[in-house]
Amino acid sequence: MLVVSGITLSIMRFQTSALPVQIAKTSVTTMAVRVKSDKVRYTDAYIEAVYDYNTTAVEKDENGGYVATPHNTRFTFRTKRKVPKLGVMLVGWGGNNGSTVTAAVLANRLGLTWKTKEGLQSANYYGSITQAATVCLGMGPEGEVHVPLKSMLPMVQANDIVFDGWDISSTNLADAMERACVLDYGLQEQLRPYMQDLKPRPSIYCPDFIAANQKGRADNLLTGTKQEMMEKIRSDIRDFVKTSGVDKVIVLWTANTERFSDIRPGLNDTAANLLASIRRNEAEVSPSTLFAVASILEGVTYINGSPQNTFVPGCIELAQMKKVFIAGDDFKSGQTKFKSVLVDFLVSAGIKPRSIVSYNHLGNNDGMNLSAPQTFRSKEISKSNVVDDMVESNPLLYQKGEKPDHCVVIKYVPYVGDSKRALDEYTSEIMMGGRNTIVVHNTCEDSLLAAPIILDLVIMAELCERISYKVEGEPEFHRFHCVLSILSFLCKAPLVPEGSPVINALFRQRACIENILRACVGLAPVNHMLLEFKTEKVGEVPLVKTKTEVGETKTNLSEHIMEGLKKKELAKNSQKAFISGAPDLQNGQALSVILQSDNMMHR
Repeated sequence: MLVVSGITLSIMRFQTSALPVQIAKTSVTTMAVRVKSDKVRYTDAYIEAVYDYNTTAVEKDENGGYVATPHNTRFTFRTKRKVPKLGVMLVGWGGNNGSTVTAAVLANRLGLTWKTKEGLQSANYYGSITQAATVCLGMGPEGEVHVPLKSMLPMVQANDIVFDGWDISSTNLADAMERACVLDYGLQEQLRPYMQDLKPRPSIYCPDFIAANQKGRADNLLTGTKQEMMEKIRSDIRDFVKTSGVDKVIVLWTANTERFSDIRPGLNDTAANLLASIRRNEAEVSPSTLFAVASILEGVTYINGSPQNTFVPGCIELAQMKKVFIAGDDFKSGQTKFKSVLVDFLVSAGIKPRSIVSYNHLGNNDGMNLSAPQTFRSKEISKSNVVDDMVESNPLLYQKGEKPDHCVVIKYVPYVGDSKRALDEYTSEIMMGGRNTIVVHNTCEDSLLAAPIILDLVIMAELCERISYKVEGEPEFHRFHCVLSILSFLCKAPLVPEGSPVINALFRQRACIENILRACVGLAPVNHMLLEFKTEKVGEVPLVKTKTEVGETKTNLSEHIMEGLKKKELAKNSQKAFISGAPDLQNGQALSVILQSDNMMHR
């Protein structure tokens, strides 16, 4: 057991089961975290945790300074412990992403290995935060303890997911995998018997929304009016549940990028108008929006993995009315993920990016579809907005409304296939009129980066369906907002509730996921302060084992840390701390910050 600030953590191991009967299962051992605290309660059905959420409200005073006031809100989080058998229906199942993620789950479930020129390869889930990433749980005698992210709360095992879906191409999944040219042939040969009988359901094809070059693949189409096609999608979802035996379904769009839809009063501005437009067979209702509406009406979470504006205002309102989760937009997998880290680093370091030029070329069907101007525009918008929140966070560098020049270019080069080449140039201003230029070349195996993100999206979305909360004083538990902004880490253009800040910085997005998981088991957020190693008294009594001169080890308990901190008691009376001398963000005058709190003292 681990003792962290008076909370005892137990780590248990258990094995998953309930894999589809048609395929021999591979045993997956998972580590589970159990928190021992008077604020955490475990029952057979739930994990219930009381959590104090601390924020800081900031107001401007009459002198142009800022008044910062700490606030505390007490939440109770409740997480259902029973993990359902999850079915995932992919729109675009026969595409590169759909065939790759299906093959990856089968290969991992079967424990497959295959040889390449680099040697023996084994199936894995690298690139997935739920399957291949860890989080810092706390401090133990040997130092920081890291555990798999998926061990924080009960989650669906990737190997247990059952796939189905739609595609405008009738090609079976084995041939689709071969057509994609993503996986090594030795692996494809082993997977073919398991994939050749998997065939996509007919899908919705509206040529006006995607590139004309996709017509050659379109041989598996639904017919009828948009209302009739939407009802067929709803019927397919119900049929999948009935025939597969899954407990829950999530629908995810991984099909072609569409052009942006017009947003007009009377067309799609409200839920009622959108549903009426579908009944009238309005041409401007896109296939992706039809899938979204069908999913919402079936009570099924819908995730948009492409950059188009699937979630028109009426669609979002419908999700709110039906209390169904939606999430998107566009997988954040390669070039943009790197950009959301690098620009965050530059701006946080006080360096001013002035020009960002991103070029990439690829030869898969996604690249072919994006060669049309109207579909490229959707992707250009998605890629261009990724640095906005980082720029706006530093008014010392950027005036209001000022942004770096930002250019995005995508070209279709058939020969390179799924191996996308991305080149970026970042030109920044540094001290005393200097210039700094960073040039990056990134070879991205497009679908092998997107497939684990698909898994993370559906696994995290399913978990969110089992989490509810209430604020102190409320009698009833609620679900998260229908727009699952917690999934922003995985999306290039995160969809957030109206009025919410859009966060693109990658590490802030990941910290959101990690800390919400911690809150659900009553643990404080990771703050990276490590005060136990930065205060004088505590520094004399280190927590972790240290080597003596003769090679012996000595261990000191966390009680010494708490004792050292107690000697620095905070005053009980309200105090005001005045901090002056920092340059004002607006006009060069001195900035004063007033911190109002009952836990302040002067030295």
